[in-house]
Amino acid sequence: MKIALLMIGKTDSAAYAAGIDDYARRINRYLPFEVCTVPDLKNTRNMPYAVQKEKEGELILRALRPGDYCTLLDERGRAHTSEGFAAYLEGRMQAVQGRMVFIVGGPYGFSQPVCQAAADMISLSPMTFSHQMVRLLFAEQLYRALTIINGDPYHHG
Repeated sequence: MKIALLMIGKTDSAAYAAGIDDYARRINRYLPFEVCTVPDLKNTRNMPYAVQKEKEGELILRALRPGDYCTLLDERGRAHTSEGFAAYLEGRMQAVQGRMVFIVGGPYGFSQPVCQAAADMISLSPMTFSHQMVRLLFAEQLYRALTIINGDPYHHG
């Protein structure tokens, strides 16, 4: 089982990027984990939001591999407690044969084709966070879930 975090554009904040790298190292102690970055679109200043979302969706779909189990990280998804997310993850790890891919969209969300390609949609919070911040929050929650699954002391639920 391999888990990937797929996202649009690089992480602009050095602090967020350092945090993601730190959690990626920790996650890799439990299972293979990779951060996959789809390049930002160029010349979007005058591009309608709907067009940008469609073009980003095309890039996301091209980055996926046959057999990937895709989960969108979206505020409209199902929310979990940390323990609930650990249980969700453990169940998927036993059932999914290929790569499990968690996707962070661009600032305008996901195109319809990306939503149709996804098997699941999870919310990290009912609050809205920047797509840059969601990357770090997800990496921490993935690490926390793996420690819960493995009975390690990181989570003090």
